[in-house]
Amino acid sequence: MISPRPTRWGILATGRIANDFVEDLRLLADAEVTAVGSRSVEAAEVFARRHSIPRAYGSWAELAADPEVDVVYVATPHSAHYAATMVCLDAGKAVLCEKPFTLDRASSEDLVRVAAKRGLFLMEAMWTLTNPTIQRIQRLVNDGTIGEVMHVGADFGVAGPFPVGHRMRAPELGGGALLDLGVYPVTVAHAFLGVPSTVQAWASLLPEGTDENTAMVLGYDSGAVATLQAGMVGDTAQRAVITGRAGRIEIDRLFYRPDTFTLTTNEGRCERVEVEVRGNGMGYEAEEVMRCLRAGLTESPAIPLRSTLAVMSILDRVREQIGVTYPPAVTSSVLPQPGP
Repeated sequence: MISPRPTRWGILATGRIANDFVEDLRLLADAEVTAVGSRSVEAAEVFARRHSIPRAYGSWAELAADPEVDVVYVATPHSAHYAATMVCLDAGKAVLCEKPFTLDRASSEDLVRVAAKRGLFLMEAMWTLTNPTIQRIQRLVNDGTIGEVMHVGADFGVAGPFPVGHRMRAPELGGGALLDLGVYPVTVAHAFLGVPSTVQAWASLLPEGTDENTAMVLGYDSGAVATLQAGMVGDTAQRAVITGRAGRIEIDRLFYRPDTFTLTTNEGRCERVEVEVRGNGMGYEAEEVMRCLRAGLTESPAIPLRSTLAVMSILDRVREQIGVTYPPAVTSSVLPQPGP
């Protein structure tokens, strides 16, 4: 039997996360990186030489038009996710777009609508949900090992301060702790508890108007709650805990890309579990994309677009409560290309 040809990837942007993603693609026998695009051909050529990529383009449109690219990985700063993804969809390309998907639900819905109209695959690169450790935890929860989930707690804080002008502070780049870091705790809460009925949030803001330290409490009709934090004021434990009526699962540091967790049940079972995670941990989302493309799917059952939109809705509600807004041009469909 002849094996199908490798899936041909185009890489849009040349920053650190794109570098990590390409390194993990190299570990997959059925993946091939054929092209890279950036706002400047010089940046693209440097990246192409580093990773032995055959073609380098100085614009998003040129990359999207390449007939030897099956799917594009969008790795721009998140303020450009909407514009970059739309360029690729307009060119008829499948897209894996970094998280957060866009800066608000409305623009995310626009991308989903266009992809559906064109019959194109689209997925948020929420690698946490394809991590084998998280998937094992999901199976345990679904099997009732810890009973009905009543609480999810997660924190993602990093040490600051970031200097004035840094992207993490800049409203025009969708800066602040919430979208860059808070998307992870919110995603984990949604994965195990679903859509909340209430959202309460508080934050301290930087002079630029972006959030520096944000706390969220989500309430659910079942009586469950989620307590979440994202900040740039200190290096927090970066752990998560999922508590059910019959036990709990504690996910170790770097809960968003874990390889260990501890299961404790009310009956006295206490088990520390280690899971082998390959490379940088980003190849699993690429495998999911390629599996879906081979199956002719337009979205992933592991990271369905309805879940991406639900998380964006929660982030919108938090931003409204804490008073963080972005310049209108940031969510415009005519965004300039902001960086490599």
